[in-house]
Amino acid sequence: MKKIIYVILDGLGDLPHPGLGGKTPLQAAQSPLLDELAKSGQTGLMHTVGKDIAPESDIAVISILGYDAEKYYTGRGPLESYAEGLEVKDGDLAYRVNFATAGEGKNIIDRRVGRNLTTEEATQLAKEINEKVELTSVAAGFKFKNTIGHRGVLVIHPRRGELSAEVTNTDPAYEKRGPFGVAKQKFEDVLQECRPVKGKANSQEALNAAKLTNEFVAKSRLVLEGSETNKKREAQGKLKANLILTRDAGNRLPKFPSIKEKFNLRFGCFVEMPVERGIALLTGMQIIEIPLPSGDLEKDYKLRAEKVLGVVKEFDGLYIHIKGPDEPAHDGDYAKKKESIEAIDKYFFANLLPHLDMSCSIVCVSADHSTPCILKAHSADPVPVLVAGGAIKPDATGDFSEKTCQGGALGILSGPELLPLLVNLSKV
Repeated sequence: MKKIIYVILDGLGDLPHPGLGGKTPLQAAQSPLLDELAKSGQTGLMHTVGKDIAPESDIAVISILGYDAEKYYTGRGPLESYAEGLEVKDGDLAYRVNFATAGEGKNIIDRRVGRNLTTEEATQLAKEINEKVELTSVAAGFKFKNTIGHRGVLVIHPRRGELSAEVTNTDPAYEKRGPFGVAKQKFEDVLQECRPVKGKANSQEALNAAKLTNEFVAKSRLVLEGSETNKKREAQGKLKANLILTRDAGNRLPKFPSIKEKFNLRFGCFVEMPVERGIALLTGMQIIEIPLPSGDLEKDYKLRAEKVLGVVKEFDGLYIHIKGPDEPAHDGDYAKKKESIEAIDKYFFANLLPHLDMSCSIVCVSADHSTPCILKAHSADPVPVLVAGGAIKPDATGDFSEKTCQGGALGILSGPELLPLLVNLSKV
């Protein structure tokens, strides 16, 4: 059986950009290793969750690991909270949150505090929130924890009964659509009030959840406004982290059958962000510990390639999630996204592929979603897919891009179809 090397480049997909002469960052990037893989294998396009759905990373990753997100998904909040070691019992209310910068009233200046909030600063702010905020509108306690940079998690524990996750986000950039969190392509930077979703206005569990959420947002804002950490940031000319935005509520952990049960394969994984770590733990993948990105792309990607080569013999497959292209895309920085793709090709794939026996390996490269730079948000556009190695016969694809993959032999895939396809190819 051949080894499966399953590489997901976060937010890789894009749309033509005028700043790149009408090309996407992937089309414009100098990525000879990815192009050579595409030429030697087969390509296609994939709707990771479904047509017309602009997915968040959580439901996209669940789907591309072979699970029906509609069936198993319970919200991003529980996934990330679990990954960070917070207990989430049935009936608790768990959120993914951002530190943000508020202006006057409900206006939001920056949803991510300029992307320069350090983990040390966020840790101090989280400590103050946990020590100084008390929820009194409904009998409940909470635990708040920062994760990486401006990101964090919040779990509210009711002292009696349960809380419903059928409530709206206070983060204006995302909305609930059924069980899923979906990125809005257009929105106003205005803090939203948490409310029960349509049809749940008479649910006491949803009303209590909304009341507690709004209380937490208001009281934590007062604490953050008075924080010495924020006063220091302001004195340095930086944005204050004076607001918590909540999104993607869940009130229980998902119950996945393990990947071992589904495919009878042992998978290891490389993940950087809490949401991917939570999914990995709950699906039974073994996490290979790696340092968080240092900002030195050559060092970071070379280390990851060497680590893959060091552990590949221990597993039937490796899932490798690389955040790189997504963040500059959210900032609309098409040049930096192009450079990120080039760095992954030059430092990750160049240090991996020459040392990999392709006759005994199935290598797949794709994405969890598209993040077009012109939108600065996730979109419903399909993502490119390439599969090479083993006994795979090449199709006529000349390079790896959204455009060329349209004519590939794999055709149009749905997210849950991809991993079963790789498993079947590994047995040929």
